[in-house]
Amino acid sequence: MSGTCSTKKVWLSAVLIYLVCFTFRLIEYFVIRTDESFFGEAFIHKLLGIAVLLVSAKLLCYRAGELGFVTGHAARNILAGFCLGFACYAVAYGSEILILKNSGNFGGLSLYVTSYSVDGNLGNRTELVFFAICILGNIINVLMEEGVFRGLFQRIFESRYRFLPAAAIASVMFGAWHCVGPLRSFTDGTSSGVQFVVNLAVLVLTSTVVGFKYALLAKMTGSLYAGMADHFVNNTIVNVLHVLGASDPDALQSVRISIAQTLSFTIVLVLFIRWSKKK
Repeated sequence: MSGTCSTKKVWLSAVLIYLVCFTFRLIEYFVIRTDESFFGEAFIHKLLGIAVLLVSAKLLCYRAGELGFVTGHAARNILAGFCLGFACYAVAYGSEILILKNSGNFGGLSLYVTSYSVDGNLGNRTELVFFAICILGNIINVLMEEGVFRGLFQRIFESRYRFLPAAAIASVMFGAWHCVGPLRSFTDGTSSGVQFVVNLAVLVLTSTVVGFKYALLAKMTGSLYAGMADHFVNNTIVNVLHVLGASDPDALQSVRISIAQTLSFTIVLVLFIRWSKKK
């Protein structure tokens, strides 16, 4: 797909790919419900998404390097992403602990595996196999989401638009990708109409902003690996490291995530502005 392709072709390609991936996602969340099974992870549609990514890249004549899967400085970029993720969550966990200590509700930290839900984490497993499933599931997740949204879609839209508009469009699509969780909670009757609207708005908006952050990281580093590493930390740590309160664990998880992502986005935005000025 060349830089001179029509707007119609760009949007048709992106929307068709998105609809195929989104259909797989709907089927798994509403029919198969793998995340409510032994595995605790909705990974089937992500594996199918990786297959869609490979087929689409072949049909559109994109090489792996053009989508951000480059070999140069891969280890350095992965390390940078890990450092960003762990540093921001260290601040976030520390802030949460201080809040709970000041209110007399801090009960310590605990390691166990849960499946994240907008209505509260599900499960409480300490066996090694569940830690392995969690890690593998999140590796599959970041490969698919970063490969499709920051790799394939970014490349498709940049064939017609400049970087920032292309990143904004792909990020909005990434935000809409996350509407399925709140929608299932509402249709299952575990959340009210008001809760559905609030959860939907917060999750979609947050995911859009986070997706834009990953796009900036990919642009600065020239690959997807820094964003993939940070994405992995973000998705994994909230499922394995838990803050115990006087009553419920992870009562302030939304606050923790908000602190981490706000700090992370601010750091990346400042670095991107400085990088852009040098360029």
